[in-house]
Amino acid sequence: MIVTNRNIVHLDLDTFFVSVERLRNSKLNGIPVIVGGQSDRGVVAACSYEARQYGVHSAMSMKMARMLCSDAVFIRGDMDLYSRYSHTVTDIIAEAAPVYEKASIDEHYLDVTGMDKFFGAYKWAHELRQRIILETGLPLSLGFSVNKTVSKIATGKAKPNGELQVPAPEVLSFLQPLPINKMPGIGEKTGQLLRSMGIVTLGMLQQMPGEMLESVLGKPGLTIWKKANGIDNTPVEPYSEQKSMSREQTFEQDTIDVDLLKRILTGMVEQLAYDLRREQWLTSCITVKVRYSNFDTHTLQKRVPYTAYDDELIAEAKSLFDRLYQRRMLIRLIGVKFSQLVRGTKPLGLFDNSQQQSRLYSAIDSMRKRYGPGVLHRAISD
Repeated sequence: MIVTNRNIVHLDLDTFFVSVERLRNSKLNGIPVIVGGQSDRGVVAACSYEARQYGVHSAMSMKMARMLCSDAVFIRGDMDLYSRYSHTVTDIIAEAAPVYEKASIDEHYLDVTGMDKFFGAYKWAHELRQRIILETGLPLSLGFSVNKTVSKIATGKAKPNGELQVPAPEVLSFLQPLPINKMPGIGEKTGQLLRSMGIVTLGMLQQMPGEMLESVLGKPGLTIWKKANGIDNTPVEPYSEQKSMSREQTFEQDTIDVDLLKRILTGMVEQLAYDLRREQWLTSCITVKVRYSNFDTHTLQKRVPYTAYDDELIAEAKSLFDRLYQRRMLIRLIGVKFSQLVRGTKPLGLFDNSQQQSRLYSAIDSMRKRYGPGVLHRAISD
């Protein structure tokens, strides 16, 4: 049964990387723009709607993108800049929204249930969207409905730079004509299987017995059937500093060996970064902690561009440690924490041409997944 007393907002920054580039270069407005690695072996991280008309899409090889749209402007990308704009949008939402979830670098869910009657809550969401657009200059689409699934689909229908409200009585009729690939959670393989069964729309999914879909797809099949019928009770997860991961080590004997401390710090960052990639998280804040032999504890943290890369995070951790460890006293504990996590994957080699490094990361992660996270360790150097 569809829960009708919830008001869920989904906000999505349209072609986010491209939109940020257009803010700093208005000459890019209205023309095909492609952001990603610049070599032929690079991948497309984002592309404008003008480029999409030529068949270009995210995760496509840059070589194919050049063949399809040779007249496009190709930009390497600046994750630091994109991260700053993402944080700005999140700060505006945090100031206004009672409960919000940062689902990725460019999208948020808000639960505004109980703020007002349905129309009043939608009006509030509309005004928040207008404020974000005014203060950042970024195009932003909005979906508003009774749960996260329907709101996200509504956002997709509202693009580009629009908004769409789907009241509870209209949920089923709204979903019925949509192709199955519009449903979050139906990937390429699942979509191919469903189409082989003759199922091409969400309306056709609605008419199937849920048990039948579960027998074909397992437990995810029942979830897909429920979502096709407008049923999704997934809560908006409050975004907070509790969404973090950390490691620390207490020494049996206090130490002043800086080389040892940096090796241990590097190993902790390496393991945490692997955990990020495995769980498909990105971090934008790193904290290093030092506890001295007299139990004085000190920390330093820094915002960083969203990443899950060892080399980027290790460099930041060492820099924080060098700033933090000034007293040259014996240390009994050292630790590191990644926070401000969001879902998402930064494709290997996204903004650079180091395909060798990309293949190395993939190979290392495959080895760790197969033989355990401790099977390989980075060689340490200053």
